[in-house]
Amino acid sequence: MTVCEDEGDGILAAIGNTPQVRLRRLLPDAQFELYAKLESLNPGGSIKDRPAHAIITEAIARGEVRPDTVVIESSSGNLAIGLAQVCAYHGLRLICVVDAKTTVQNISVLRAFGAEVDCVDRRDPATGEYLPARIERVRELLARYPGSFWPNQYANPTNARAHHQTMHEIATALHDRVDYVFCATSTCGTLRGCVQYVRSRGLSTRVVAVDAEGSAIFGGARRKRLIPGHGAAVRPALFQPGLADHVVHVTDLDCVTGCRLLVRREAILAGGSSGAIVTAILRMRHELEAGARCVAILPDRGERYLETVYSDAWVEAHFGHVPDVEPVAGRWAPVG
Repeated sequence: MTVCEDEGDGILAAIGNTPQVRLRRLLPDAQFELYAKLESLNPGGSIKDRPAHAIITEAIARGEVRPDTVVIESSSGNLAIGLAQVCAYHGLRLICVVDAKTTVQNISVLRAFGAEVDCVDRRDPATGEYLPARIERVRELLARYPGSFWPNQYANPTNARAHHQTMHEIATALHDRVDYVFCATSTCGTLRGCVQYVRSRGLSTRVVAVDAEGSAIFGGARRKRLIPGHGAAVRPALFQPGLADHVVHVTDLDCVTGCRLLVRREAILAGGSSGAIVTAILRMRHELEAGARCVAILPDRGERYLETVYSDAWVEAHFGHVPDVEPVAGRWAPVG
């Protein structure tokens, strides 16, 4: 088998063309239409399957990745899992640099796909963050394995180009009449790709970036964040000023509240950044024009957050007793 074999009948052919569904119960009195793009239904479980597939496929086509190439990347979550699946399909060796906050479940998934896990347990002394330390470890490994390949999700323009297709699917499903798209922001790949598509097609769509409080992407002061999937300790190279039409910052508790509201009202068990997007829509609901068509890109599935977002004990340990958070185990008063 070579890395160039036809994948038309394989699992990677299932990436993309995810369902887009109308949400009528999340905000039953809303004067605007709300749709959800269900990226959790990609085969690796998240929107990150798209750039993982695109980056490796393009690198193979350019000859940068061959059967003996070692792929090395820094990621502790969805991009790592997406790469692990793509590399497993092509028979490529993957070393994934994670940190001490990476969940046991994610590490188990990576190893199940055959990826090697290299864990950084010390934070960068200058920033107090793991990300710069992980990037430094990637550079060390690249030097150790000559001819290795770094997907570099934070700077690789293919990350953004992969989401031209995401936005194409959204726009096509609604006949190019999309007024707002809400997307979580981390590497800025989704944001940049969607905006590039909108502008290249002359669409009037406004793109709302949902970021974490404590993230450095839009110039805020860095501080500790508990829930991964959105936000970044360092502004990514893919960031460009003026990409987003609106920016909404949310807290970790907002993510919990949004996720639990989404699963209770729409039966969608989604990850933490989806809860952030729900919160952003709730905050902007009175600014959205009557009849507007809005799309929430829900990046991943909730099973990877069962020990955090959907754990009553975890929520209580980090935030105390929060009466307006919908309980999982039924110990607290329900919302609304």
